[in-house]
Amino acid sequence: MIPLSLLDLAPICAGSDAAQALRNSADLARHAERLGYHRFWLAEHHNMPGIASAATAVVIAHVAAATSTIRVGAGGVMLPNHSPLTIAEQFGTLAALFPGRIDLGLGRAPGTDPVTMRALRRGINSADTFPQDVQELQYYFRPAQPGQAVPGAGLEVPIWILGSSLFGAQLAAQLGLPYAFASHFAPDELHRALALYRRDFRPSEVLERPYAMAAMGVFAADTEAEARRLFTSAQLQFLALMRGRPGPLQPPVDDIDALWTPLERMRVEHVYRCSAVGDPAQVRSAMRRFIEETGIDELIITAQIYDHAARLRSFEIAAEVHRS
Repeated sequence: MIPLSLLDLAPICAGSDAAQALRNSADLARHAERLGYHRFWLAEHHNMPGIASAATAVVIAHVAAATSTIRVGAGGVMLPNHSPLTIAEQFGTLAALFPGRIDLGLGRAPGTDPVTMRALRRGINSADTFPQDVQELQYYFRPAQPGQAVPGAGLEVPIWILGSSLFGAQLAAQLGLPYAFASHFAPDELHRALALYRRDFRPSEVLERPYAMAAMGVFAADTEAEARRLFTSAQLQFLALMRGRPGPLQPPVDDIDALWTPLERMRVEHVYRCSAVGDPAQVRSAMRRFIEETGIDELIITAQIYDHAARLRSFEIAAEVHRS
């Protein structure tokens, strides 16, 4: 049985606020720890009214302080938004506070819109230096170097490369780093990226052989009908993003077909192609099929579910069927 991990987008629900979203994230992390999840990752998004994890390192500290054994990390930090030294210091501080529990996943996408990119002081070509920035960040974690990160130098902070295309797979292979693919929202290049990563992987001082993780959405409930209803909140959220009107996570609806066009439905269903939606038996089948088809070393799952109790139950079902 491969490890099972959890990606949390700290959803801000309609009628609620970011403070409640962050409390829910800590509660979900404690729940995941009890259920035996291996990692709990949070993602950097900016100017998104439905996501509370923009200050990713701060939220990781909040979650790590609320738990005791589960690994906590970024899935991921968008490195071109930051100086490598700043990220080394932030995650070095986290590793000093929570030794042996902190992961650092790195992406090169903006995680935002062009207006916010300018507000972040991100240059239009900043992603072009991503490979060099990753290596600079690695340098700051090495002990006894000039210009080292304090805290950070000499501490264990595993670095992952994240991606939704072939670029990240190629870089992870060249640097000998673990690789995570964002198939929960970008499924198209999943199999090609995994094949490229495994084919071109070069052993490094941190990893002898390829280690690949992929993400899928899991929307589980005791009945298929309830699971499909819960899923509509995530579908509505992506629909709003497509229409250029991102907002908080909406309550589920009974008839989503009345709210989108056939073309919009096709686009949303394509984005969520790597998702398991249904009762425990259906979710077990979908998760097993995904693991077998990809040959991944670790599975990370996510779910944008409006009701916190239903979200806890969904991850509980996922953990139960993964063990069975």
